[in-house]
Amino acid sequence: MERRATAVWQGDLRHGKGALTTESKALSATPYSFSTRFEGMPGTNPEELLGAAHAGCFTMALTHLLGETGITPERIETRATVTLEKQESGFAITKVHLDVGVRAPGADRGKVDEAATKAKVNCPLSKVLKAAISMEARLEA
Repeated sequence: MERRATAVWQGDLRHGKGALTTESKALSATPYSFSTRFEGMPGTNPEELLGAAHAGCFTMALTHLLGETGITPERIETRATVTLEKQESGFAITKVHLDVGVRAPGADRGKVDEAATKAKVNCPLSKVLKAAISMEARLEA
């Protein structure tokens, strides 16, 4: 299976503009720029897209692992915080923190924690990232 996305950039880094398009058209010429990435202006950026992808991948993996233990969650919500830091060699994504809420009435906390830990390590996006990946998982009532 292969999935594709395209980035098009026009102009210099500081004043140029880019557009992101995914094969599925979930993103279609979605604009991004220096100001959306580094200055907090409205719009998307690669780090937020990576966070969304990682949160989605992790959540699907957790759902699968919970199912293997007989737990069917009502809801799982994962927030990924991606940290981009300037280093001597340039910018680097240094960590990703996953904040996970699981609503599964009657679920065993130990089984949820074990499944969340396995999902953090084994979802395909966790495997590809070289950054430190942290996580906080909660079983919500």
